Amino acid sequence: MAAPAFVAKLNEQLGLEFGAHQQYVAIATYYDALTMPQMAALFYQQAVEERDHAMMMVQYLLDADEVPIIPALAAPRVDFADVIEPVAAALAQEKRVTQEINELTRIARENNDYASDQFMQWFIKEQVEEIAKMSDLLAVVTRSKDDYERIEDWIAREDKGADRDPTAPPIAGA
Repeated sequence: MAAPAFVAKLNEQLGLEFGAHQQYVAIATYYDALTMPQMAALFYQQAVEERDHAMMMVQYLLDADEVPIIPALAAPRVDFADVIEPVAAALAQEKRVTQEINELTRIARENNDYASDQFMQWFIKEQVEEIAKMSDLLAVVTRSKDDYERIEDWIAREDKGADRDPTAPPIAGA
């Protein structure tokens, strides 16, 4: 049984994960409209990852005999001033999610909820990777803001995509 405080906070986290999914779709379509297919593909893949994170949390709640509460979401931001702004927004979003993941871990530990603490460890590792990826990308788009092809070339060269992590929690419905 998961601690009630953890369950409540994890249900809140579902909104952040699904919101991140929608925001990444909006960012991907922004880059798609600029004919930047590498950037678009990167953010479409990020959107899938965020959806998968939410569905991992849904599965955990179901496995803990809890009812997931899927929240309504605010519309994502769709207007950006330049190619830098969406990446800066993505980095800020990843930092916020990291704070929330750390808070979930704190709640699990304070409630001696060892199973939930263990569940959160994968997400902590994932957030380290996500912040590093978005930080690097922000440096590249800032440096090359007027040269879309240079940004696209960097993505094509450096972004290897993500293989399914065998240590990842199960995804509901997968």
